[in-house]
Amino acid sequence: MASRITKFSKTIVPMMDRVLVQRIKPETKTASGIYIPEKAQEALNEGYVIAVGKGLVTSEGKTIASELKEGDKVLLPPYGGNIVKVDNEELILFRDSEILAKIQ
Repeated sequence: MASRITKFSKTIVPMMDRVLVQRIKPETKTASGIYIPEKAQEALNEGYVIAVGKGLVTSEGKTIASELKEGDKVLLPPYGGNIVKVDNEELILFRDSEILAKIQ
């Protein structure tokens, strides 16, 4: 995962309070080895933070840094974000406030 994070973080740098996330892909095969068709796979609402912007700038000019950092596992909303494709990988750009939770 670390090499993948560094690869994408050098390509796209989020601005302000934006967070670049890679959604965790669902299992394509069961424990017994049976392949699951794409239509039957659930879209997981979890992902890994790839890159984080510098933070939200207030009207007074102060920067409020994000609580997230690269490599954090997060809970994503079912809708929202902007899809970005890099090297045939689908990444999602969210505002920091749209991320539901940090998974520990």
